[in-house]
Amino acid sequence: MNPMAMGSIVFGCVFGGTLFGMYLSKKVRAHHLSEDTKDAMKMALGVVGTLAALVLGLLLASAKSSFDATSDGINQISADLILLDRALARYGPETRDARDLLRNALTADIQRVWPEEKLQVAKLDTVEARADLEAIDGRIGDLSPRTDGQRGLQARALSLIIEIRKERALILERTRTTIPIPFLIVLVWWFTIIFACLSLFAPRNALVMAIMFACALSVSAAIVLILEMDSPYQGVIRLSNAPLRDALAHIGQ
Repeated sequence: MNPMAMGSIVFGCVFGGTLFGMYLSKKVRAHHLSEDTKDAMKMALGVVGTLAALVLGLLLASAKSSFDATSDGINQISADLILLDRALARYGPETRDARDLLRNALTADIQRVWPEEKLQVAKLDTVEARADLEAIDGRIGDLSPRTDGQRGLQARALSLIIEIRKERALILERTRTTIPIPFLIVLVWWFTIIFACLSLFAPRNALVMAIMFACALSVSAAIVLILEMDSPYQGVIRLSNAPLRDALAHIGQ
């Protein structure tokens, strides 16, 4: 889902609740807005507000955890790529083809996931990416070590390839949304109720309208922030490709 579009919908619902509450306050009879009614409504709003805060915190923690885990996975892959290149370099000049293939594959992956054109969509799982890893794995497996040291380096390189493929698979699994849509719908509904009830008793003036507008905007901004972190390869909050570019600078040296 598009975070900005969803944020606009959330803002429309929440601020719409404010306008509905103000409209309803003119239609409700005065004895329905007594002090006892206000006290009862404050207690009810306290319960709903607490639930909304808990769910909002849960969604934020889930999105932040997924974002951090993906970032850690990219850092781990970057380190494994450097170690793989160093192992191949120590093996000998016969690994030059494998190292060139590794460098070209990483360059292509960075371009696919972080395209230079902002309007292009990140391509995370492609046939080309899988074929590149299989080709590198095949080149390393085809080596004919002559010494125990080369055999150890070959085994180490093959182990690193397995780790890279595993980390890549985990990163692809984390690209799936962690935000349950029913949670989001219920959360927006709760905030709409809260704003509608608050505006039911609020005076109708420019200051109150400005405060309600700012609060509704803050709620929608929080939802946008959560959705942005849940889509780490696009939007405003994106994962950095700096670790992979650093690895690229070391590969082949």
